[in-house]
Amino acid sequence: MADSAHRPTIARIWRGRVRRARADEYEAYNYEVGVKPLIEKALGVQALREDHDDETLFMTISYWESVAAMARFTGSDPTSIHHLPRDPEFLIELPQSVQILEIRHAHGDTGGR
Repeated sequence: MADSAHRPTIARIWRGRVRRARADEYEAYNYEVGVKPLIEKALGVQALREDHDDETLFMTISYWESVAAMARFTGSDPTSIHHLPRDPEFLIELPQSVQILEIRHAHGDTGGR
């Protein structure tokens, strides 16, 4: 990104756990209902998955130019969780918060598929 006004300075990280048997179903649902809206608003989005024997961890990292830009998407409190309508059906427990980190250094292309 050549334009520093559009370079991300904030990473917002959401984590959720799902029973392994429903992980594929949740991944498709989460992408359609949760990740796609982020793609339209954030500077970048990564959706990550880690499978274990009994459960699967999902992590979504969205990148923002500022906390103010993130707050415009999430509402007044950028740390608040906006659960998807079917999250109670899928998630082992509903996350109570997200992690917001300031990006200090970034190098290379972290893009996915």
